[in-house]
Amino acid sequence: MNFKSLFYGLAIALFIFNCSSSSDDDMTAQPDPDPGPTPTEKVTYNADIKSIISSNCTSCHGSTPTNSAPMSLTTYAQVSSYINSILDRINRTGAGKMPVNGTLSTTQKNLIQKWKDDGLLEN
Repeated sequence: MNFKSLFYGLAIALFIFNCSSSSDDDMTAQPDPDPGPTPTEKVTYNADIKSIISSNCTSCHGSTPTNSAPMSLTTYAQVSSYINSILDRINRTGAGKMPVNGTLSTTQKNLIQKWKDDGLLEN
């Protein structure tokens, strides 16, 4: 009986030891699938921001605002003049969060913030 218990104990220990992983392969950082510009690149409305706004905002904030949207966000002048409100709304988590039916990626939010920090460049 002692030999049988010892054998099962060793078998279980061996099984547990073999199932553990000391590999760091799964700990390596994966590249960002949507990398933004490098810190030295300037973000511009035409190259970076216009497509984000068009894809996520103009369904309500179009040339004629719908769904009770208070303003249009179809031009550089409109988007740049409402930048503080836009940043507030896209960074909210509760009431008043925009876009209503989704969220922007962290990369997109950071890109809009960098655009403001870079001086709201058009081109």
